[in-house]
Amino acid sequence: MTRTQYEPTWESLAQYEIPQWYKDAKFGIFIHWGPYCVPAFGNEWYPRRMYLQDDPAFEHHRKTWGEHTDFGYKDFIPMLTAEKFDAAEWAQLFKDAGARFVMPVAEHHDGFPMYDSELTDWCAAKLGPKRDICGELADAVRAQDMVFAVSSHRAEHWWFFDGGRGFPSDVQDPANDGLYGPAVEASKDKTNRAEWKQKDWTPRPDAKFLEDWLARCCELVDKYRPQVVWFDWWIEQIVFEPYLQRFAAHYYNRGEEWGLGVAINHKYDSYPEGVAVFDIERGQLSDIRKFFWQNDTSVSKNSWGYIEDHDYKQTGDLIADLVDIVSKNGALLLNVGPRADGTIPETEQRMLREMGQWLAVHGEGIYDTRPWRIFGEGPTPVPEGAFTDTAREAFTPADIRFTQKGNTLYAFLLAYPQDQARIESLGSGEVAVTDVRMLGSDETIRWSQDAGGLSLSAPPQQSKQAVCAYAIELK
Repeated sequence: MTRTQYEPTWESLAQYEIPQWYKDAKFGIFIHWGPYCVPAFGNEWYPRRMYLQDDPAFEHHRKTWGEHTDFGYKDFIPMLTAEKFDAAEWAQLFKDAGARFVMPVAEHHDGFPMYDSELTDWCAAKLGPKRDICGELADAVRAQDMVFAVSSHRAEHWWFFDGGRGFPSDVQDPANDGLYGPAVEASKDKTNRAEWKQKDWTPRPDAKFLEDWLARCCELVDKYRPQVVWFDWWIEQIVFEPYLQRFAAHYYNRGEEWGLGVAINHKYDSYPEGVAVFDIERGQLSDIRKFFWQNDTSVSKNSWGYIEDHDYKQTGDLIADLVDIVSKNGALLLNVGPRADGTIPETEQRMLREMGQWLAVHGEGIYDTRPWRIFGEGPTPVPEGAFTDTAREAFTPADIRFTQKGNTLYAFLLAYPQDQARIESLGSGEVAVTDVRMLGSDETIRWSQDAGGLSLSAPPQQSKQAVCAYAIELK
């Protein structure tokens, strides 16, 4: 078999094809874990916010931990003990959840790699846990026959600690440059999301920072062989473009060498369409997308990392979102945030197991499927775009989503009907229905089809034994 050889140009990278396993997998687990989980305040941006003098985290830090010259972000690292971290237990939980791939955050904006890096002494293998977290997870995940992936949020590190330049803090101590640097003051208004997304910030990252970014990304690829590398949004800066090309060529060529299908995740327009997999943070699409895509979101509404006052979502809403995403040619990457000791909060474990119980019954219509001619029907609109994950109204029994596998069509009712249901898209002139059954139930479904749609009766909700109390699936 002839291997594709990629060059660092958009023309060459346009040969790329999204791997089949990814299109089939549909559901993965994201893990935000780092020193930011120790203060457990606000969210995973605490490392930045604790140095912003007008942010609530600034005063919280002073009152709780002391002055920034005496106790800075670096001082949380020894408190990331991970003494209860068991990669095999995590992998078993994710397997039980029905996940097909697992993605720890290899390095967040805080610049502290959760792996054994040869490029910095500030990493989890040398400080804090003194363990190669990503390496242990890679082995455990693969032992459960799941795909291993990583994310890198390193690009934003260029300015992430710039608040510490504005008042006396440990950010200004040259001994800490390996963690905090370069901490370049960015000229954009950080409170305006439109400004955050502009492609040409000043001062631009310099060649030293960009080469280090590329070296860290390639180190992750060469050392851990991830089959997805996820990037956060700031790589869309203009100066990153040749480095994005160089990384993609290196990574895709390595995938060819390994004989493994690999993929890059990106946001907004960092990569041209078709060259990598488009990812939407905390958001979905309103219709089927031609190219396979992904939604990344969290079980929590207010944080990705561990905090003490999570506002959790409901499992049923996550399942409905999964169905909606898959019906539109996407995958769901669902995040959890472990504590500093390496335990995953009990609420999050319960949610994952509930997802797994539902997928054990209904996964037939999720895994290995493709979109039908339309994604579905129903009165409830799904807001499109990033950061809309809590904006939609509750789904109704009239909200229906479709997937297909061969000659089998799956119809998901996103809320349980009161005795009767009607699927208007399945009129006799549209599709020939020969049989209908409800997955997870042996009870007979009475149905009839006419030009106006498919009418059916559902068993009383209390009688559905193996069917979870979320979306139901008709085959």
